[in-house]
Amino acid sequence: MEWYLKVLKNYANFNGRARRKEFWMFYLINFIIAFVIGIIAGMISFPLLGTIYSLAVLVPTLAVGVRRIHDGNKSGWFILIPFYNLYLLIIEGDKGANEYGEDPKNESAEANAELLDA
Repeated sequence: MEWYLKVLKNYANFNGRARRKEFWMFYLINFIIAFVIGIIAGMISFPLLGTIYSLAVLVPTLAVGVRRIHDGNKSGWFILIPFYNLYLLIIEGDKGANEYGEDPKNESAEANAELLDA
């Protein structure tokens, strides 16, 4: 759940990088929530509930996808290319910093960022 909330806190942040774990955990939790909302919507006969949820998470979903593609040192516009973007979402990102930011797997970079935020 922490990965899901992390993506929602970066609601419209299309800058930087996202590691594979952040991206795929967000998608897994998002799928589970959408599934439960679909069941509830069916039980209360309100099919728009799923649509409302989908629209609410549309921007963070795009943002984490763009950040994930940045991790492979590619432009976020690659998200518009079907199938190739799936390859970019699956591969491991660049080690070390690239033009889109620091390596999100580098714990020392995360610790430094947390110290700067405090």
